[in-house]
Amino acid sequence: MSVENTLEENKYTCKIDLESGQSWGKKGLRSFEIQGARVDIFWDLRKAKFNTSPQPCSGYYVALVYKKEVLLLLGDLENDAYDRTKSKPSPEEATLLCKRDNVYGKKLFCTRAILEDGNSKTEHDVVIETSLCGPDDPEMWISIDGMLASRIMNLHWRFRGNEIVMVNNLPVQIFWDVHDWLFNDLGSGPAFFVFKPGFVETTSDSNGRECSGRSGGSSMCELLEENPSSKGYCHFLYAWRMD
Repeated sequence: MSVENTLEENKYTCKIDLESGQSWGKKGLRSFEIQGARVDIFWDLRKAKFNTSPQPCSGYYVALVYKKEVLLLLGDLENDAYDRTKSKPSPEEATLLCKRDNVYGKKLFCTRAILEDGNSKTEHDVVIETSLCGPDDPEMWISIDGMLASRIMNLHWRFRGNEIVMVNNLPVQIFWDVHDWLFNDLGSGPAFFVFKPGFVETTSDSNGRECSGRSGGSSMCELLEENPSSKGYCHFLYAWRMD
């Protein structure tokens, strides 16, 4: 979790390591100060349950508290969170601007993503399957809710790009950059995917080149990652190939 102060160049990051195996690291509190006021991040993931998604599905909470108000609350243990923080809910509901996931696999990478907008509560199952070795050209398949949404062939030539697919009769743009999968050592870097509900307007980089076409997929990925809030809700996925 990171907190940015838009009035200053300060950025505060709280990282929770669930792979350490230490129970004390799964429940904690971290505090910092923004404009003279204390901000607290409480978490308890000791009983968290996971499925195919990197995000817990139940048995946890993460709470961001500012001036005795819970501005952001993730997880299903709401009563536990309010009891521990001794704070009241914020009168304004938080809006989800973006989500970032890191997933690991050999040929299959799974996540759950909101594909409507940041206020939607509906998550969709997203599966990315690859065939990068063998006599045939490398390919990639992207399925949403069990249905094939996109098949990208000739990845050696289309390792960066974007396509528009329809999910529940609504457009979703998928951007990808799988350069490190194909041309760098295994595990040296992830493939990068962006799932963006709706349409992204054509933009230009500093040299005046358009960034919305297939050949400019990587540029748009970077643009959305640097400032996701200006382009509406985005789901960022970093997929790491392992042995």
